[in-house]
Amino acid sequence: ITFFIFFALPSDPALLACGKTCSPSRLAEIKHSLGLDQTFLKQFWEFFKGLFIGRDFGDQSVRVHCDAPCLGISFQTDTPVLTTLLDDFPADLSLGLGAAVFFLILGVGLGTVAAVRRGKAADKAAVGLALLGVSVQIYFVGLLLLYLFVDKWQILPASGYTPITQDPGAWFQGLILPWVTLVIVYLALYTRLTRSSMLEVLAEDYMRTARAKGLSSPRVVLKHGLRAAITPIITIFGMDVGSLIGGSAVITESVFGINGIGKLAVDSVQNSDLPVILGTTLFAATFVVLANVVVDVVYGLVDPRVRLA
Repeated sequence: ITFFIFFALPSDPALLACGKTCSPSRLAEIKHSLGLDQTFLKQFWEFFKGLFIGRDFGDQSVRVHCDAPCLGISFQTDTPVLTTLLDDFPADLSLGLGAAVFFLILGVGLGTVAAVRRGKAADKAAVGLALLGVSVQIYFVGLLLLYLFVDKWQILPASGYTPITQDPGAWFQGLILPWVTLVIVYLALYTRLTRSSMLEVLAEDYMRTARAKGLSSPRVVLKHGLRAAITPIITIFGMDVGSLIGGSAVITESVFGINGIGKLAVDSVQNSDLPVILGTTLFAATFVVLANVVVDVVYGLVDPRVRLA
């Protein structure tokens, strides 16, 4: 479906690759080199085949081989799309996983406290914090943090991505503000979801039975309550992690100048680089699917009832 959207619509990919000053002969050469002079089904078959065994672009005089899995050749840089994606992937992996760890731990912790202290000051504070997080937007939080911590107080250097293998300290400092930005936004969802799920579990009969047997309150809440309440949270967490690693943090990357897959997708849309747009779409979809598979496995580890079913 994605291939059809980008290559079967009225826009001519060869014309986009040729540029503003394009002669008919040059346009015909580009169409032939990209395989766009073939039928749509033949183009789709070549693309699908390239995912598993690779494919060649160009004619016999100038032939470029793209190794499997081949997602095409960029119109702008003439480099394999997969190579570009893999170059930008470490930035998304660092940004997505780092933020996910923080907003999961903090969100589940605040939600659990809010549920246990329902109606009290801790509950109201957690709910208020969640409402604040829902209300603000990434571009507002990101620019505010940059102004305060970089421009005004000069506590942190200008944000950006430095490979951890090159300089671990610079890697950590450059990702602090992007992590905080994502945590503030996602924290609201996980706090509210955990609170709602925990309230349902705490009202179950087996929870009252556990208390009646003399188990301590922390053990009842953490071992019995949280373990049962965390199932829907795992589902949402898997989707969010898959999306973040796949490049969904577009605004965060743009605000903080991180050259990740999300920013690559935005640039490819602006440049009408259709192979890169197609590649980033499939790349992100792959991580969402993988995240769902991991979630199904984790279900069985967290909730024994899933294994019995």
